[in-house]
Parts: sequence; structure tokens; C-alpha cells
Amino acid sequence: MRLPVIATFVALIAGLGFGVVLAGGGIAQGLQDFIALVGTLWLRALQMTIIPLVASLLVLGIAQMIAAARAGAAAVKFLLLVFGVLIAGGIFTALVMPLVLQAVPIPEAASGFMAAVPDDKQQVPGILDFAASLIAPNMIAAAAETAMLPLTIFFALFAIAIAKLPANQNATMLGFFHALANAMLMIIGWVLWIAPIGVFALAFGVGMRSGGGAFAALAHYILIISAMGGFILVLAYVIAFALGGINPLRFAKAITPAQAVAVSTQSSLASLPAMLDSATRLKLRAETSEFVLPLAVAIFRSTSVAMNLAVALYVAALAGIDVPVSLMVVGILIAVIISIGSVSLPGSISFVVSIGPIALAMGIPIEPLALLVAVEMIPDIMRTLANVTMNVAVASAVDQGGADTATD
Repeated sequence: MRLPVIATFVALIAGLGFGVVLAGGGIAQGLQDFIALVGTLWLRALQMTIIPLVASLLVLGIAQMIAAARAGAAAVKFLLLVFGVLIAGGIFTALVMPLVLQAVPIPEAASGFMAAVPDDKQQVPGILDFAASLIAPNMIAAAAETAMLPLTIFFALFAIAIAKLPANQNATMLGFFHALANAMLMIIGWVLWIAPIGVFALAFGVGMRSGGGAFAALAHYILIISAMGGFILVLAYVIAFALGGINPLRFAKAITPAQAVAVSTQSSLASLPAMLDSATRLKLRAETSEFVLPLAVAIFRSTSVAMNLAVALYVAALAGIDVPVSLMVVGILIAVIISIGSVSLPGSISFVVSIGPIALAMGIPIEPLALLVAVEMIPDIMRTLANVTMNVAVASAVDQGGADTATD
């Protein structure tokens, strides 16, 4: 995915640049309409895979988690830490993000990112209406309406039910969802390979509407979202000290090689050997690190809730939507559940698959995601850095500091 990611970023900059240059009327209206159509078609192609891909990944992710929970006390402790970190990240973002956006407001030029969004106001449901919406009587209709909350609840229950089936039926159902996920990933891979064309078309329109301020708006977005991931990075050091009994300076020294690999590869999987080496430097027991770290790479992305919710709230602020506490709670819960299924995906795919359902469940438009995915390669550095650091911190907590850390 490296080549299209870089090409997509270049297309974003080029599209904004050409839009700014030609904003004074140097392009025929018919050509503007054609470029807008190209962007719209690419955006719809991106959206059409969200529901089936989320459903299949959710089932597979929960099945993995249930299998892990059966592995023993260490696995249960690991899963409790996973959910604790994810929920803490969501609460931090829900509390801090509005304050940050108040202190450092979104540049006015960013309003150009919302031009393709239908201009209807969000209807905040009453408590009884909200409770009734948790269960949909017709899953097909819920999917057609992209009602993510009842769909997520249904597929989470469906995954638990599959786990309780006889072994042969369980294998059949999981095989089906594996195949469905692979097919959807193939389609979304094709869509992302032509992302430079679609992003150029969308960015061109933004550039014409917003002018050069669009670049400042993107820089603002990158810094704000990365800051939310910074909380998870700091939290990793706190967990290693408070629960793992490891001196922060010692932890920082041991984790630095793994962090270097994380920044250079932007891949937790590629960082796994370096994480195991860091665990050895910290004198964690081999049976702990060799169990926890591969499992963490498979089902745990510590920054997912904090940073994905931050993206959704940023778009809500762009759209002028005030998110009530009830929908904030929904966003956190959906983000936690969705994160389980999307951790093994490349960043550009997981960006759409993870954030789309959160935004839909909270009544936030998802159209701006098609442009923001083009700059995800930059916040993704913070995502991988914090994820790798947290994985080793959680391993130290599960190990309870190992045999020798009490002397440090």
C-alpha cells in the first residue's frame, strides 16, 4: 500500500494547488462539474464496502478475542488492560478534544471540506428513542440506512453465538466471514489504488472553494489528531511504571529501538521482532512476551479509539454539529468494538473502516474522510509509535515487571 499512499498524498497537494490557482474562473463550469463527478463516484466506491467489511471484521475480531480469553489468566489480564486502555483513550478524547478545538479553533478555510455534505441538521434523539434504536427489527433495512449502532450490536452478538457453535459449524461460519473480508479488502484495495484520481478531484474542489487556507486547515487537523495519540504514548510509560514496576528511564531506553522501527515502517507487525528484543532488555519472562506481544499485534491497536474518535469529533466540529453526551458514549463504544476487528489492516484501509462506523453512529457526515485519508500517513506515524510502545508496556504489566525489575 506504500505507493498509492504516497501518490494519494501528492494528489491531495496537487489538487488543492490547482484548485487555488484556478479559483479565479480559469476553468470551464462543465469541466468543474466533470471533476466533481469523478470525486463523487470515487467517494461512493469507498463507502460501498464499509458495511460488509465492518461486519466480517467484527465477527472475526470478536472470535479472536474469545479464543484469546480461553488461553488462561494471563490472557484475561491482557484483555482487561486492552479494554482499559481503549476506553481511557476514548474518555480522554471526549473530554479534551472539545477544549482543544475551543483553544485552537479550526481555520475558517476548512469549511471547504464540507461542501459535498448534505445540509441537513443532526436530529438528536430523546433517551427513549435512542434506547429503541439499539435494536433494529430488520438488519437489511438497518444496513441500507447505515444504522451502525444496531448493526454493531447484532454482529457482536452473532460473533458470540458463532463461538458457541459446534467446532465444524464454527469453522464453516468463520471461513465464510474470512472469505467475505478478503473479498471486500480486495475491492477496497482496488478503490484505494485509484485514490490519487479521486482525491485529486475532491481536493481540486476544496482548493477552489477554500484557497490557500486549505493547507493550513490540513496542518491543523494533523496536529490535533496526533496530539490525541500522544496521550496513549504517555499512558504507556505510566502503565509500564505503575503496573509493570519499570523505571520510566529504563523503559524509555529499552523501547527506543522498537520505536525507531515503528516510525520507519509504520507497521506494528514489522516492529514485532524489535518489541520482543525490547522485552528481553526489560528482562520480561519469555513466556509472557512471546504470548502477549504477538497477541497484541493481532487484536490490539491502543490508539484506535482515542484517534478515531478525535477524527469523528473534528469532522463534527467542521459540520457545526454539537455532539451530546449520549452520542459521545455511543462513539466510544462503537470505536472500542470496531477496533477489535480492524487492527491488522493497513492504515489507509483501517482509517475508513474504523472511523466511518463511528461517524455514522454519531450522526456525523463521513464525506470528509475521503480527503482526510490522504494525509493519514502522517498521523499514522504517531499511531504506530504509540501502539508499539503500549504493546510492550502492557506486556510488562501482564508480566508484573519480570523477575529482576524490583531492583531497578
